Amino acid sequence: MEWIELIIHTTTAGSEPVSDILMESGASGTMIEDKADIPDPSKPHGIWEIIDPKLLETMPEDVLVHAWFENNAQLPSLVEKIRNRLAELSFAKDEMGSLLLDTVSVNDEAWKDTWKKYYKPFYAGKHLLIKPTWEPFDPRPDDLVIEIDPGMAFGSGTHETTGMCLSLLEEIIKGGEEIIDVGTGSGILAIGAALLGAGHVLAIDIDPDAVKVAAENVQHNHVDHLVSVQQGNLLDRVSDVCDICVANIISDVIISFAAPLMSHIRPGGLFLCSGIVSVRADEVAQALKDAGYEILCRETKGEWTAFLSRRN
Repeated sequence: MEWIELIIHTTTAGSEPVSDILMESGASGTMIEDKADIPDPSKPHGIWEIIDPKLLETMPEDVLVHAWFENNAQLPSLVEKIRNRLAELSFAKDEMGSLLLDTVSVNDEAWKDTWKKYYKPFYAGKHLLIKPTWEPFDPRPDDLVIEIDPGMAFGSGTHETTGMCLSLLEEIIKGGEEIIDVGTGSGILAIGAALLGAGHVLAIDIDPDAVKVAAENVQHNHVDHLVSVQQGNLLDRVSDVCDICVANIISDVIISFAAPLMSHIRPGGLFLCSGIVSVRADEVAQALKDAGYEILCRETKGEWTAFLSRRN
């Protein structure tokens, strides 16, 4: 079988939205090649990305998002669809980079050797263990295991934003909370929240492909009795309220919906947001304050920032 590798030129800030688009489009796997990740000593051992200091000398200045697709008759139209989706990000060109798309042919054996070997189990927080389905691992007695494949959906836990959200959820969930996960993607945050003791999680996304994959992941991790996956825009759903809202999405969306989102969070409830490139963190912080939130925690890892805020 022949595969086509798509390579998108972007930035650290653009790597996750671009990866989202590729996985939603049916990529069999993705890999982010970011020079900024290599020298970061704070990254946990076993993170699901290439960690080889020797690569630093040859790595490009652009952040490259690699994705692999079967080379079939539908591929040309799929690539065109991906180009159109990338064009939707071009409004934030300074943040997203050039978004140039390259294609490379890869044979089956090369493909097998390219991506699975880079994906290993790792911890987010003290007890959440994220692992691919094919990787054997002996969890500790108190580990909470999230089993999710990078080829199934975006948001497999490797990115700093996802890791920070999972770690903070571990700190704030005490048991029985109603939680809304906005822009659920792969469903990884909703699954983590359920395993940590949430009473119920609404995982919502506007993208039907993300909703399908999130539902599959929720069922695979045996939390479908706690997590409801639905398609839609939370702001259109008047009756949905929660104790904790989590949103791992881009800065512009957080800024625009911080104020209207407040009506979906109970008084005293928490809003955990990430996906925020650090150069825009002050802008997001101001939007949260202007909307009436009290910022309880600001956490930064690599080029990314997360905020934990309270609705007063």
